[in-house]
Amino acid sequence: MTFNAIDLFSGIGGLTEGLKKAGFGVKVALEIDKTASDAYKMNHHQTSMLVEDIRLISKDDIERITGKNRVHLLAGCPPCQGFSSIRRLNRLKPVDDKRNDLIREFVRFVKELKPHTFMMENVPGLILSESFKESVDFMKNELKYYLDYDIINVKNYGVPQNRKRLVMLGSCLGPINIDREKKRSFTVKEAIGNLPLPEESSDPLHKMYPKHTERIQAMIRDIPHNGGSRIDLGPDRQLKCHTVENRGFHDVYGRLRWDYSSTITGGCLNPSKGRFLHPEQDRCITAREAALLQSFPKNYKFPTNCSKDSIALMIGNALPPRFSYYMAKTIKRHLEEYLDRQIQ
Repeated sequence: MTFNAIDLFSGIGGLTEGLKKAGFGVKVALEIDKTASDAYKMNHHQTSMLVEDIRLISKDDIERITGKNRVHLLAGCPPCQGFSSIRRLNRLKPVDDKRNDLIREFVRFVKELKPHTFMMENVPGLILSESFKESVDFMKNELKYYLDYDIINVKNYGVPQNRKRLVMLGSCLGPINIDREKKRSFTVKEAIGNLPLPEESSDPLHKMYPKHTERIQAMIRDIPHNGGSRIDLGPDRQLKCHTVENRGFHDVYGRLRWDYSSTITGGCLNPSKGRFLHPEQDRCITAREAALLQSFPKNYKFPTNCSKDSIALMIGNALPPRFSYYMAKTIKRHLEEYLDRQIQ
């Protein structure tokens, strides 16, 4: 039996990629950003794409595509940038951002579509919010879903990246639990170590990385390989903007290590925004390398008619497909267990 799924806030399709590999048929994807939806459609031709603000989409809009068939899995990553650690700069309170309330739209679709199961992924800071606590209470006590949620690190699920995420699984069939068993580790070396030099590649995405002034390039050349940092260059060679205390600049112009990467963010093609220098080569990582560190397949397609910053933002905002694959496998086993039991 092929289980159907809906991907809300789909972005470029990281979640869908994992769902499909786990055996789900993704019927509908919803994404407000046209460039991200273009990237999605380049890779997932069989999914119906709605390019619209989710607040303007109704249950009827979804059912015109899916029919009256019960949704097996409703999945999504509501943007909640105001709760991210980068935006908050270690403050407890979230930054005021209108996207913070989009979790309520996810809950609305759970209420209206009544899926057998759902999966929601988000930044860890969301767990402290009133909107998350209210959503948990409503889905558990009013909608009668069994819930399990936790903050987990994607590096424990075969993604070569240190990236903590809040994950919540829900089911109206019976108790459901996040798979917390660690998977085989996957390293940066395995992900990008065998790629050709960008100048020798025919892949447009692997040719996409920033160029610098000679002064910055000289600094990059002197940063030690495999995890070195600008701090290693001594106080006399620090950029003035990086000497301000408590500004969170510790990792900028740092090299990746060959074991696992720091979090790939929307600034991943700018070494002034994080530890995004190649472990050995004297440059920032390329867009293809960033996508591979997010565990996208090597042949995943991206539009080439948009800016480097747009590509970086789409990659950094994506849910790592390998991580979503493991979460989806757990949900698929759960569906098989309970739905087979109902048939019998």
